[in-house]
Amino acid sequence: MRDWLSSNNVLLRGRDDNVVIDSGYVKHVPLTLALIASRQGLDGAPLTKLVNTHCHSDHMGGNAAIARAYGCTIAVPESDAPLIEAWDTKTLLLEYADQSADRFVVGEVLRAGDTYVWGDLEWRALAAPGHDMAALVFYNPEHRILISGDALWQNGYGFVMPPEIDPAAMPATRATLDMLASLDVRIVIPGHGEPFTDFAPALERAFDRTAAFEADPRRFARHALKVVLTFALLDRRQMLLSDLPAYVERIEIYRDFNARFFQLPPAALAQMLFESLERAGAVRRDGGVLMAA
Repeated sequence: MRDWLSSNNVLLRGRDDNVVIDSGYVKHVPLTLALIASRQGLDGAPLTKLVNTHCHSDHMGGNAAIARAYGCTIAVPESDAPLIEAWDTKTLLLEYADQSADRFVVGEVLRAGDTYVWGDLEWRALAAPGHDMAALVFYNPEHRILISGDALWQNGYGFVMPPEIDPAAMPATRATLDMLASLDVRIVIPGHGEPFTDFAPALERAFDRTAAFEADPRRFARHALKVVLTFALLDRRQMLLSDLPAYVERIEIYRDFNARFFQLPPAALAQMLFESLERAGAVRRDGGVLMAA
């Protein structure tokens, strides 16, 4: 289990192959490599394949380094492959959201509906668009295990683009939750947070969140920007509060959302985001310095 800057790394060990699902954020590469190589990880065994549930920076940031270290194949969802090949930094939410990843080469494309044998278990790849429109989850019917990526956490899911930005994203999110509800799941291994067994209550919370966002597009947009800003603070560790207005004016995702939803001066947008995060306990202020809580 990792944190909110790096996704969880799921290691599936088998007799003939070892597979890691998701590689974390680029800033955490040394720790990721150490965890994979540890006695609880590969412990000297080879790594056959690195799989991504989706290609956001906190899930693919370690791809290039792991491929260099182990010579393994990198497998990504089918619709993400052309984005990686073109290194579309806007759609991949890299420079667009002030995030980073090292470029890598896709060696295999994963298709929804196909079954893969990883770690001596069969995993069905299921389309899970919403947070990422190309995302997949992986389901093992025999043991009723769901590797959910950011499609479902114990409390919610990864942020989704508002309809004014991507009209398909929220309907896709609801459809993904409906699909997940049809599965017989004993345990969920999410992209962030601890594995959990309260699958039905987690789905109910996710549906409730979806309904709340559908009812209030501005809340939807504000939530997305708060998530992106919190990620930036985790990455940078701290930021001068006085620098925040210039930051939200410089980074494209804040400019886009502000133009569509808020029409605020940069200083007012910065204040709105900061105060909302502070009220939620997600950030703290030490003098004039802003940090993730």
